[in-house]
Amino acid sequence: MKKIILLLAVAVLSFACNNLAEGEYIITGNIKGMKTGLIFLEKQSPMGMGYMAIDTVKIEDGKFEIKGKSDEPEIHFIQIDKVKGKLPLILEGGEIAIEVDKDSLFKSKLKGTYSNEEFTKFNEESNKLQKGMQKKMKAFEVKNKALIEQVEKTKDTAIANRLRAEYEPLQKEAQKTMEEFTFAYPKTHPKSFISVLIVQMMMNNPKYTPKEIEGLYNSLDESLKKTKPGKSIKENIDALKKKPAISQP
Repeated sequence: MKKIILLLAVAVLSFACNNLAEGEYIITGNIKGMKTGLIFLEKQSPMGMGYMAIDTVKIEDGKFEIKGKSDEPEIHFIQIDKVKGKLPLILEGGEIAIEVDKDSLFKSKLKGTYSNEEFTKFNEESNKLQKGMQKKMKAFEVKNKALIEQVEKTKDTAIANRLRAEYEPLQKEAQKTMEEFTFAYPKTHPKSFISVLIVQMMMNNPKYTPKEIEGLYNSLDESLKKTKPGKSIKENIDALKKKPAISQP
């Protein structure tokens, strides 16, 4: 009998935890190696100048919990008191779980909601690509160590120019690799909030035509089009369409 009552109590508790109203969120976090302290949930200020805290909670025995309501998905940040750096997350309705690595925040993992899990996967793949490119650049530095030291001592411009000419293709390859990975993401992830942010970023890249951007925007999930960045993209596309075509002489 006691076992049945216990099981019922657990079931009711689980239902209560998962029964969130629309837009409500619960962020639960676990921080290794930190028993107490403060956690700040921050967002960028309206003018983009700095950050503002919208909630503050205590860390108790390495854990913290933040509750609230979000009208739509937005990028926010977790700031741990006395820890350098900020951990970005997508604040949206649902249960968000964070495994925080306070020594290397970029290694922290976000789970729970679809967009945050996709955000973690996106960051992991991005870091993997960056490590691969850094490995190539490091190999170049090791290979040319003697020449680099010679340039530092003698200021030999001929050798410096040759090294620069060999190093620049590596930099361009790294930039191209990251751009291709980033800008290809919305095509395969039309429901991820990261996609609408990337499409918005593409608006400022002359490499992409308004027609290409409009095609990507149209492929996004309807829920993303209703967000602030989604509405901004639509306004820009409509504004470009109203511009008169430049006639050829």
